Amino acid sequence: MAAAATDRIRAAVVGTGGIVSGSHLPALRDHADRVDLVAAVDVAADRLDAFRAAAAEGGTFDVTGYSDVAAMLEAERPGLVLIGTPPSLHREQTVAALEAGAWVLCEKPLCLSLAEYDEIAGAEQEAGGPYASVVFQHRYGSGAVHARELLAEGALGRPLVAHCQTTWHRDTAYYAVPWRGRWETEGGGPSMGHGIHQMDLLLHLLGDWTEIRGMAGRLVHAVESEDVSTALVRFESGAMATVVNSVLSPDEVSRIRIDCADATVELTHLYGHRNDDWVYTPAPHVRDEPDRQRRWRTPAADLPSSHGAQLTGLLDAMRDGVRPPGSGQDARRTLEFIAALYKAAFTGRPVRAGEIVPGDPYYDAMHGDHPEWAPKAATATTKES
Repeated sequence: MAAAATDRIRAAVVGTGGIVSGSHLPALRDHADRVDLVAAVDVAADRLDAFRAAAAEGGTFDVTGYSDVAAMLEAERPGLVLIGTPPSLHREQTVAALEAGAWVLCEKPLCLSLAEYDEIAGAEQEAGGPYASVVFQHRYGSGAVHARELLAEGALGRPLVAHCQTTWHRDTAYYAVPWRGRWETEGGGPSMGHGIHQMDLLLHLLGDWTEIRGMAGRLVHAVESEDVSTALVRFESGAMATVVNSVLSPDEVSRIRIDCADATVELTHLYGHRNDDWVYTPAPHVRDEPDRQRRWRTPAADLPSSHGAQLTGLLDAMRDGVRPPGSGQDARRTLEFIAALYKAAFTGRPVRAGEIVPGDPYYDAMHGDHPEWAPKAATATTKES
């Protein structure tokens, strides 16, 4: 077990772009009684300077700037590193932070493949204490916590049918950013970079999955990876679900619906949820049971899903010296689910949980070196079209 942290935590951020400035910095401000942000790393000097100035507003943080992760880790010895760089850098930066003795909170995806994830797990074990967590902030809003409790205790009856939807819209300008839409730098399309949040929440609510069947396509964008995917999923409980991930949808929405024996619970939002975004509908046979329905109502405390909500749990885990939520096998399950979705979509056959192991091409890369989807094949297709 990792040693408990008893003092204020020295933190550093790696990457100072929009996600770090817009989400991680406010979260750190909210926890300024527990955390000192002491360093930031970015290769773009102007972006780094702007971040340092923003962090210093109100006298909150005095941040030293670095252009190199190794130099920062050596000089500052932070206890916590928050990573918000492009996905292709996550594995290397996470392992470096773990080896330097720091805990990690990294933006999704933590890495580009199950092979890379297991390398990070090995670095955790070798370090003998610090852990790496993935940003899955949608788990941590009070509405999600309440729904998970209800499902776990059977208050809604047995889960039967579910739907998980991330239908967003991204234009060609979005994919003009060089690292987007490429397997080597982004790891995949909307299944990996957009729908991962709702799919993680679905698994968080319903538990282990056993089988997945899928389809994927490039319908609009000239990219290596997909711009739409769909899946059919069977869970260990017997429940069945549909999953849709898209960046082609003018009417943008994120949605999870779970039909149980006694009630339907539905979450509808876009990039974050509050209690009011959760709706419980009783089945006809329990509509005259107001006491039971009262238990379903979302809690009085309304904690929105956010980076700050997840950071609270991570800091508590650091204090107690235990593995934080959103790490280890818990987070690996979501990455395995995505790898299986790609394998099912590209091979045209069902994939079972646990079958993607070392030696399977989908263990090493989400495209599985498939002749129609691997980077070289995708580039050739794009040029011909």
